[in-house]
Amino acid sequence: MTKAKNGVDKNLSNVVEQLDLNPVNSHHAQQLQQDKNDRRNQAAMDHDDPSDLSTPFSAGSSGSGS
Repeated sequence: MTKAKNGVDKNLSNVVEQLDLNPVNSHHAQQLQQDKNDRRNQAAMDHDDPSDLSTPFSAGSSGSGS
């Protein structure tokens, strides 16, 4: 782990360190890419979009209960 400098987010420092890894082979490269994709996907799911909260289900959606 890296030591965070004053005013620098320790979590972001560790993420940058992880992203700077050089893959040893194709499998490791794929694993690093998947980790990156997983983080991006999780960030997208965690993002709150106010327009999504105010939109009611449409009549044809599976969540309508009909």
